[in-house]
Amino acid sequence: MLENGLVLIAIILIINIVYVTFFTLRMILTLKNQRYLAATVSVFEVIIYVIGLGIVLENLNEIENLIAYAVGYGIGVIVGMKIEDKLALGYITVNVITKEFDSNIPNALRDKGYGVTNWLADGREGPRLMMEILTSRKSEHNLYNSVKDLDPKAFIISHEPKAFYGGFWVKSIRR
Repeated sequence: MLENGLVLIAIILIINIVYVTFFTLRMILTLKNQRYLAATVSVFEVIIYVIGLGIVLENLNEIENLIAYAVGYGIGVIVGMKIEDKLALGYITVNVITKEFDSNIPNALRDKGYGVTNWLADGREGPRLMMEILTSRKSEHNLYNSVKDLDPKAFIISHEPKAFYGGFWVKSIRR
């Protein structure tokens, strides 16, 4: 079966897509502090890697095998990132700055289940309402849409917290 050039190229391509997808997911799991899941994924990652690399090294005289390996690597990165997007592991902190001083904005977000801390802040063009909101990454786009519905001109910026303790969210989150 490995004698057919196109079949060999397809096998190398698929193996590397799967390998790099596992590699990408393992790295993300490691960054998300999911040690045991990352370690389990790494076992499969290494097995696939050794098989794929062995096939390529045995057939290194054909440049198309090396190209298939490289293309598979690139596609694997994209596939891994898409899977991670769908999994949406972890939480984000979203900072919202608005010119509107309507107290209904934080309360409307609280009514939707978001933990909102708000205060008055001073910006370059005067006073602003500042809100800090913690949410799961699965709810990220819904939060953005809710904020835009309440104030289409709101400034929104987000980042991933490494850890958090106490407060509204910790009561409902079990690690």
